[in-house]
Amino acid sequence: MKNVRAYCATMFLVSSACMFGPAAQADEVEEVIAQHMVAEALLVAHLVAVAERSGMGRDEIKAILREVAERSAIDEFWITDSTGRAYLTNTDIDFVFSSDPTEQPQASAFWPLIEGSRDVVIQEARKREIDDRIFKYVAVRGVDKPRIVQIGVDAGALTDHN
Repeated sequence: MKNVRAYCATMFLVSSACMFGPAAQADEVEEVIAQHMVAEALLVAHLVAVAERSGMGRDEIKAILREVAERSAIDEFWITDSTGRAYLTNTDIDFVFSSDPTEQPQASAFWPLIEGSRDVVIQEARKREIDDRIFKYVAVRGVDKPRIVQIGVDAGALTDHN
């Protein structure tokens, strides 16, 4: 699956370069990727809202997230409750988002989604707090209640091609 993701990342970069021409800048390509990630996060926000409203359990929703991650370029899903606890994810990592930037310089940027002061947060690819891996994260606020709906892509495949 890692080879498929690397291939998809390469093909996306090639097609983006063709769209922007030979003078394509890395920041233009990252912006296109970010906009696609926003659409994906919005779809997940609606999926989770509909699934929960229809009575689907957490394990069933997590199974869907795992399948999507296994079959696509998305590496991680993090959906929180109103306290910032990620209770729907395709990972086995227990994580709580904090509003305190001194505690969580990277993850705290998403807290305004819970507060309702932001609709979308797009973060540049950067080292995350839980390990030394480089990830690009994009999140939207919940469509049904205060929450973070975040998707992440391991940027290693992208940065290897820049």
